[in-house]
Amino acid sequence: MKIALIISLIIVLVMIFMIIKFPKIKIGKVEFQSFWVVPLIGMVVIFVLGLINFSDALDELLKESSVNPIKILILFFSMTFMSIVLDELGFFEYLANKALKRCSNNQIKLFFSLYILTSILTIFTSNDIIILTFTPFIVFFTKNAKINPIPYLVSEFVAANTWSMMFIIGNPTNIYLATSFNLGFLDYFKVMILPTIAAGSVSLGVLYLLFRKELKEEMVIEAKDAHVKSRKLVISDVIILGVCTLILIVSNYIGIEMYLVALFCALMMLGLLVLYSIKKHNTVFLFDGVKRIPWNLAPFLLSMFVIVLTDKGYQINDKIREFYNHGNSILVYGGSSTLASNLINNIPMSVFYSSIIPENDLGALFSTIIGSNIGAFLTPIGALAGIMWLSILKKYEIKYSFLSFIKYGVIIVIPTLCASLLTLFLVL
Repeated sequence: MKIALIISLIIVLVMIFMIIKFPKIKIGKVEFQSFWVVPLIGMVVIFVLGLINFSDALDELLKESSVNPIKILILFFSMTFMSIVLDELGFFEYLANKALKRCSNNQIKLFFSLYILTSILTIFTSNDIIILTFTPFIVFFTKNAKINPIPYLVSEFVAANTWSMMFIIGNPTNIYLATSFNLGFLDYFKVMILPTIAAGSVSLGVLYLLFRKELKEEMVIEAKDAHVKSRKLVISDVIILGVCTLILIVSNYIGIEMYLVALFCALMMLGLLVLYSIKKHNTVFLFDGVKRIPWNLAPFLLSMFVIVLTDKGYQINDKIREFYNHGNSILVYGGSSTLASNLINNIPMSVFYSSIIPENDLGALFSTIIGSNIGAFLTPIGALAGIMWLSILKKYEIKYSFLSFIKYGVIIVIPTLCASLLTLFLVL
């Protein structure tokens, strides 16, 4: 037991160190993010030391269950692919430019407009997609307008990681935790809609109070005319994404697994892109859409799944569950999951917590889901979205330190978490 626990802690500590000091590794001309390398090496060490048999781990990965990480990855990658295609076609930029044109060079109006737009798009796509697509856009328009980009960047990040709670597809952690309790799309939504609205409203209020002075400054924005690159493809993708969401809502009632619905819709969109590429002799959308899928999530999730299986085999999870049983489950699991996300990242946290949440305790389950999303505000370690967000800011030479992240994070997390957990308590 001690060896398993020590190795798990070493893996987590080294992973955090790499995320902070060496977020990217470059070997020759190949550059890749480091966050998934450490867990992958840790998994290999676990197999070599015989702490868990490879065959047993493979059986768990492939077994027919709701907590199958391969199914979760298929669901997430499929939804991500359809969203990325929309971005490649210029759909998100088109909507953002429409929002800019309506703001009449008023920063306060622009601030609220972009928060609302980011929130709506996050609900129907995912937090990671919004971070990847909207962050460069915000950097460009704030530089052109010669205004402080921080209020808009922080607002975008908070909105993306708050409203991602509403639908089960908004965050990989939602999918993993909800499916571990066999919750369908609608069962999840009925509980999470009000806590998400409460969290979103409070976070917006806090953001405005934080940045109200900067937002009173004058600006001049010349919104460019943005056009989608293929009207037919955009309409097709929006329809497919919409139909996919509707089927996901009723999937639990018609006996179809969510990952199959998402995969089928993604393959339909892929087929349309192939036909478009053949007709136009242009493979840009096809290859760029596939290339931008965050494939590194696969080795990260699978490695952490094996590490958690190892800890579970030595009953480490049972001891933590016993410790957590003393107190209100919503407060205990909501608070601890928020902190744990920032110690080991929200995906490993969700994988581990799925093994310690008491059976039939919906309060513990949904408060953990809330913690996995809102915990992303506190430090960059809290979520992959934070790691990606900071790397984008660094690329565009936007100064935003680790301490700045924590400073704003603490101020925003506390009231937002309290509002969402209180609303969850009232709902349940």
